[in-house]
Amino acid sequence: MTGVPASAAGGSPGAHRAAGVPQGAAPGAAGEPEDGARGPRGGKITAAAVNQASVWNIANLLTMLRLMLVPGFVALMLADGGYDPAWRSFAWAAFAIAMITDLFDGHLARTYNLVTDFGKIADPIADKAIMGAALICLSALGDLPWWVTVVILGRELGITLLRFVVIRYGVIPASRGGKLKTLVQGIAVGMYVLALTGWLATARFWVMAVAVVLTVVSGLDYVRQAIVLRRRGIAERAAASEETEA
Repeated sequence: MTGVPASAAGGSPGAHRAAGVPQGAAPGAAGEPEDGARGPRGGKITAAAVNQASVWNIANLLTMLRLMLVPGFVALMLADGGYDPAWRSFAWAAFAIAMITDLFDGHLARTYNLVTDFGKIADPIADKAIMGAALICLSALGDLPWWVTVVILGRELGITLLRFVVIRYGVIPASRGGKLKTLVQGIAVGMYVLALTGWLATARFWVMAVAVVLTVVSGLDYVRQAIVLRRRGIAERAAASEETEA
């Protein structure tokens, strides 16, 4: 049982007293199961308690904050018809907070060993929810062509599904191109959320163009990695099968 001292798993007097067994009693006395039978159940209960407690850590709280920001962001984006500069500024602030917390929660989880099953599922959902909400709102308001939204969201959903398809062969790591894509996307969408005019409005067009190119290129690179990973996994399984038969 992980994390339990050997004395507790054995037959020490202190362990039996803690379990309500008189000192010196045999392992099966007083209707008590043997330690070997009791240990695994106790281990599962302890592990479950630890996992349950670990959900409420700073990394997961930041992820939950991002999820809660999504409906607030949409409400701010569409307030007063969706074209009021003041409301758009508040929407930008909510979007910026979501993007900033996205940079920190994964780093905190890996650095301080706060990775949980909840975080693995909720973090990518929160990322795509805030970005998807922003893109759909911008396209619905006529600020961003729908094809841009379709390309970006289609790529994100496609790569997520691809990761699940090849997970039996291994994990596709986040590439530098993917990280750069995320950064440029965040900047571009943030610039569109703000009611910019003049040369800034022109600049955001080119930033979004770079984001779209990075989205497509990094997506194709993930597809390449998935194909290589799948072929390698199949080859390794075939080799292992031949060794077993030999």
